[in-house]
Amino acid sequence: MFRLLASALTCLTLAAPVAALDFKTMTPDEHAAFGEAVREYLLQNPQVIMEAVAVLEQRQAELQAQSDLTLVSDNQEALFNDGFSFVGGNPDGDVTLVEFLDYRCGFCRRAHPEIAKLLETDGNIRLVVKEFPILGDQSMLASRFAIATRQVAGSDSYKTISDTLMEFDGEISMPALLRIANTLGLDGEAIQIQMNSPDVTAEIQATRALAQRLQISGTPTFVMQDELLRGFLPYDQLLQIVNEKRS
Repeated sequence: MFRLLASALTCLTLAAPVAALDFKTMTPDEHAAFGEAVREYLLQNPQVIMEAVAVLEQRQAELQAQSDLTLVSDNQEALFNDGFSFVGGNPDGDVTLVEFLDYRCGFCRRAHPEIAKLLETDGNIRLVVKEFPILGDQSMLASRFAIATRQVAGSDSYKTISDTLMEFDGEISMPALLRIANTLGLDGEAIQIQMNSPDVTAEIQATRALAQRLQISGTPTFVMQDELLRGFLPYDQLLQIVNEKRS
């Protein structure tokens, strides 16, 4: 907040006539008088500071949005057609939603039913899931298991495992994952062998490199067509953005 205030005061100062603020030609007394005048004005009109902060925040948001557009544009192929990420929803949908997720992320868990509702109510959305385990060893274990499941048993089995892991409340361990696989009728032993394969490692590394290029450091993070959406979004907001993209 203090940094924003300082930046806002700078903006206020720079907005004044250049001739009136030629600091290079000001004497020490003139500097002091100017500072006192600014202080007195702001004490009498404190709302100006918040107005300047609002303007500054808006400018920063616009700059971030423009930067995000460029980042998405520069990484379209890796985002939307990397050849390995799970594709759900309608594979031929007119709007693509990419999700970077971590199974141990509380906000990812909150987002999970919101995404499911969105795909159910709008049958024209293509979902791309990026495994982005960043919350420790259990996150990595879960993602390796999910990716290995897809490589061994296919996309339908991956979807089932991914949904199960999102709703799983216990500690993620190898015995727990094998129990899940056996309960679902999957070959847990084959999946376990595949988990440490170069192919699984390559997928995780590729997604991490993509996230780094996109300046993504948290989950969930979404990409909707050309826009980066950082953090949890409820169904209503997601649907609104979908409609905006279509229009």
